[in-house]
Amino acid sequence: MIDTHTHIYLQEFDEDRRAVIDRAEKSGITRMILPNVDVETVGALRQTLNDYSSLCKGTMGLHPTSINQDYKRDLSCIEAELDRGEYCAVGEIGMDLYWDKTFLREQIDAFTSQVRWSCNKKIPVIIHCRDAFDETVAALKSLSSLSLTGVFHSFGGTPDQVKIIRELGDFYFGINGVVTFKNARLDEMIREIGVDRVLLETDAPYLAPVPFRGKRNEPSYIVKTAEKIAEILGLSNQEVEERTSRNAEILFKL
Repeated sequence: MIDTHTHIYLQEFDEDRRAVIDRAEKSGITRMILPNVDVETVGALRQTLNDYSSLCKGTMGLHPTSINQDYKRDLSCIEAELDRGEYCAVGEIGMDLYWDKTFLREQIDAFTSQVRWSCNKKIPVIIHCRDAFDETVAALKSLSSLSLTGVFHSFGGTPDQVKIIRELGDFYFGINGVVTFKNARLDEMIREIGVDRVLLETDAPYLAPVPFRGKRNEPSYIVKTAEKIAEILGLSNQEVEERTSRNAEILFKL
């Protein structure tokens, strides 16, 4: 299996990162994608990639909740890091209006700028979209002349939103522990996506699946997400693991 979105470089794992990675490998994880979030996390991300180079691959981007009045300076730093050529995607980028709409204009500009980088470099984007679906779609439509490809991370939208996203470009959908929550009601959406467009992810240390909900998430828990998707789609666990891993290999060129 491939955990296509995990933040094990963050300080929540500083005390036991090696043990977390050992458990991940024992659970069947063969690769992990580590998306950056802001300028301050680049150092920790690079250190983790260096320490576990055979297992981890990084992506580089500026997260929407890290956008503020100094976003252009931060974008410049992120672009310089991305230009090192060591990253398999631009991310985690996107739009987030859940907490605050103060920097909506700046979020749009940062998002579209980073999407353009991905197209210029011919690598995918990892899109964070929270309470900002219409704004995200509008931003992507403004870039319709480009060949857009990537993944909508932690996707929890409707079947109709899946159809809208498919018209925007070549996109996959990242599914994590939320799908196991009792009141998630994501079955119809998962069936609309289909296994050929699903990517498994944890978003660790966040969004741990049942029965670990409320605890620190970690990559080994991805097994629970895979089991739930298999149940929804009427497939074997092995088939979900194999086909979602193949999806990740195609998108990120692993």
